[in-house]
Amino acid sequence: MLSVIIPPIFATNKNYMINRLFVFVCFILSLSVNAQSDTLQLDPVTVAASMSPQQLSKTGRNIVVIGSELIQKLPANSVDEIIRYLPGVEVQSRGPMGAQSNITIRGGTFQQVLIIIDGIRLNDPLTGHFNSYIPITPTEIERIEILKGPAAAIYGSDAVGGVVHIITKTFSAKSQLEGYRLNGQLTTGDFGLLNGQIAGSLQVGETRASVSLQSNNAEGQRLRGTRGFFNLTTFTASIRQQIGKSISLAYRYGNDNRDFNAQNFYSGRLSDFAREKVIGNWHHAKATYQFQKHFLSLDYGDKSTTDEFKFNKSANPNINRSRLRQTQLLYQYQLKDNFTIAGGAQHIDRSIISNDRGNHSVQNAGVFAYVHTQIAKSINIQPGIRGEWNERSGWQVLPQLNMSYPYRNITFRGAIGRTARDADFTERFNNYQRMNVPSGNRIGNPDLSAETAMSYEAGADYLCGQQLKISATLFSRNHRDLIDWNRTAYANMPRKDNLVAGGSYDLASNIAKVQTTGIETDIHYQVTCGKHQIKTGLGLVWMESKSSDTTPSIYVSNHARFLVNLYAVYQYKWLNISVNGLYKERNVPTPVPGLAPLTPSYFLLNARAEAFLNEGKLSFFVQADNLLNRSYADILGSVMPNRWLMGGVRLRL
Repeated sequence: MLSVIIPPIFATNKNYMINRLFVFVCFILSLSVNAQSDTLQLDPVTVAASMSPQQLSKTGRNIVVIGSELIQKLPANSVDEIIRYLPGVEVQSRGPMGAQSNITIRGGTFQQVLIIIDGIRLNDPLTGHFNSYIPITPTEIERIEILKGPAAAIYGSDAVGGVVHIITKTFSAKSQLEGYRLNGQLTTGDFGLLNGQIAGSLQVGETRASVSLQSNNAEGQRLRGTRGFFNLTTFTASIRQQIGKSISLAYRYGNDNRDFNAQNFYSGRLSDFAREKVIGNWHHAKATYQFQKHFLSLDYGDKSTTDEFKFNKSANPNINRSRLRQTQLLYQYQLKDNFTIAGGAQHIDRSIISNDRGNHSVQNAGVFAYVHTQIAKSINIQPGIRGEWNERSGWQVLPQLNMSYPYRNITFRGAIGRTARDADFTERFNNYQRMNVPSGNRIGNPDLSAETAMSYEAGADYLCGQQLKISATLFSRNHRDLIDWNRTAYANMPRKDNLVAGGSYDLASNIAKVQTTGIETDIHYQVTCGKHQIKTGLGLVWMESKSSDTTPSIYVSNHARFLVNLYAVYQYKWLNISVNGLYKERNVPTPVPGLAPLTPSYFLLNARAEAFLNEGKLSFFVQADNLLNRSYADILGSVMPNRWLMGGVRLRL
């Protein structure tokens, strides 16, 4: 039976009632405009559910799609900040403006969300903490698709809680206007902030090329004995060539370079004055062939990451060099308009060279197939299955079934799927090469089993023209051998050779059973009335996780029990005003003396006002992050910034 925590309508806590009231008012205001919609789509074509273009209402899944136009208008400074305010996504931030974040969906851990760029995976083999290091800039994004729930039958391991699929403009098959485009932005603000972006693209005949650079830098706010500085730079260049009507070739290079204060990102110790440098390089080559009803694509991806972590000035740094190489083949054949079959194969090579975790490699391969068809002229069915092989954990069979049925303005949908995930190199080998590791550290476990889960969901979407869409989904996920970190006494540690006697450690462990159940509601409203335009989105999620372990593990117990994400954009002639925000409630562990405690509930609001001149080619903006000046921490003792004021100029040619 599905058990769902639904917060009470009335509560004695004053802040609780104020936050609920604010969410309710935002919703009522978003529905108060009575006008005709423009051509914005609430039922767009998406590829997240099956790698092939499908109308969203036919996928049987709850998918949020946000396009480039809206991305450019929101008050966000990095890709993970854009994702943070989309309905149903929880982003647990350690630092501002993309320094580091954990992306979770439906209460899963951050390793259980698969990040995909243009069809191939980005998840880091060293640690899921790096999954938000996405080696492209916001200006290069065509759209972001958030698929909530399992997708392992198509995408393989890690697609447990959901999938974040980012489609770029160069790799997109959409036609582009001839000529060049040039965009630049400069931002300055509190705490020595200096951000810059520049991007250019060129379309000549059947050739499209683009290049972009983004750099976010600040001295940062005061922390415990240090400052929360960051220097984050991302560069990307890409080219796509169409050859005749059937063949296209594309290539992208991305470089992501980060140097930031990492105090209490990974530990709760008062001696933590960590600094971290992460450099990533990304190569992606893609070839496609399309002839009549046949479609074939071949992808090769190569990601290398160098991570240097120094706990404090007197400590020797941990240096980790990891690599992710993958090849993916996909074939699709459309027998008729309502019947498509597809299949493919994938090979992944993960490796690491580390003075902390040792030198390791692991091979992974998978074959998959799926069908999309209609029965009785209106019931959409998409069964799929994958055989997944991992060098350490062997074979897994991962089936999936998605269904949808439209009835007037309502589409009913449901899905069931099995997922699996093997441990990353940090979960298996963290602190394994160090000697005299003090109490409180995280210790890897080479003997971890692969985690598996069965997920179920049922929901409905109500679509009112192109103005309003309301989605509601019940979901449940039953885990076996879920991998998380558990506080373990020295006497119970499986390996004591390099530990200090008498302490306790966070050991990577398999939890026998974890059940997560919940309900999510998404609301999207878009309208144009004369020269007024409004776009809004609101997501509400209630969740509960029950574990067979008596001691709560770190990340399973840290996810939100109640989560609200919202965004709103209002445009009138030359003025654009946008806000995004979130409200979160969760359980928090006992605070460590001397560290900033985790915040059991908080509400964040960011706002931006932009004025356009010269037919929109030049604009000036002001922005406030954390407008209400809340003090909060998402993870351990890593304190997030209070109110941050900034402003700047944008140029579009």
